Amino acid sequence: MSASKDSARGAVRRQQRKYKEILHLAVSMGEELLKNGAEIYRVQETVEHVMDALGAEDYNVFVLTNGIFATVHENREDSGSMVRNVPIGSVNLENIAGLNQLSREICQGSCSIKEAQRRLGQYQEASTLPHRESVLACGIGSAGFCYLLGGHLLDCMMTFFLGMMLQSFLLASEKRQVSKFLTDILGSAMVTIGGLVLYILNFGIQFNHVIIGGIILLMPGVSLVTAIRDLFNGDYLSGGIRLMDALLTGMCIAIGVGAAIKLFQLLGGGMLPI
Repeated sequence: MSASKDSARGAVRRQQRKYKEILHLAVSMGEELLKNGAEIYRVQETVEHVMDALGAEDYNVFVLTNGIFATVHENREDSGSMVRNVPIGSVNLENIAGLNQLSREICQGSCSIKEAQRRLGQYQEASTLPHRESVLACGIGSAGFCYLLGGHLLDCMMTFFLGMMLQSFLLASEKRQVSKFLTDILGSAMVTIGGLVLYILNFGIQFNHVIIGGIILLMPGVSLVTAIRDLFNGDYLSGGIRLMDALLTGMCIAIGVGAAIKLFQLLGGGMLPI
C-alpha cells in the first residue's frame, strides 16, 4: 500500500515538473519574441499555442509591451504562474522568424520539449552581427538612404563614414548601458556636428541629405509600425507604450539635431543651406 502511494506521489511530481517545464518554455519563447520586437498578438498566440500543443490545461496568458504574465492549472493545487519583465529592446527579425518556425514544429509535434529548450537557448545566446560587420553595414545603409533621398556621390561617401561613426557610438553606449534617450540625443548631435564640420571645411556637400542619411539609424520606424498594428488589433495599452517610445525617440533626435545647429549659429556660423 505504501509503495503504491509513493508511486502515485512520484507520478504527480513528475507531472508537476512537466507542466512547469511547459510553462517555462512557452513564457521564455514569448519573452524572446517580445524582446526582439514582435507584435503583441504574435507573442500571445505563440505562448498559447505552445502550451496547448504540449498538453497544458486551464492556462491564461496576458502580454504587454514590456511584460508577460502566465498561469497554468489555476483551479488545481498544482497551479503555477510566471511573470517576466521584458525591457523594450532592439528589433531582430531573424530571431523572430526562427522562433516562429520553432513554435510551428512544436505545434506539429515534431519537436520535443528538450529539443525546443536547446534551440531556444541558441536564440537567446545568438547576437547580431559582429561589431565590425555591424558598423560597416550601418555605414552602407546610411549611404544608401542618402542616395535615395537625393544625395550625390560625395554626400553618400560622407554619410557612409558618419553612419559608421554613429553605429560605433551606439555599440559603445549599449555596452556601458547608457540611457536610450541620452544616446539618441548625443548620437543625433554627433552626426549633425560631423556634417557641420564637413560643411565648414567646404567639402561641397548637401548638408540636409547628409544629416538625414546619417541619423536614419536612430529612426523608430519599426517601433512606430508595430505600435499602429497593436492599436488596430485592440492592444491599446501595448500600442500606446510603443507609440510613446517612438514619439519620444523622435523628439530626442530632433533635440540633438536642433541643439547642434543652434550652437553652430550662436558661434557665428550663420544660416545653413537647408
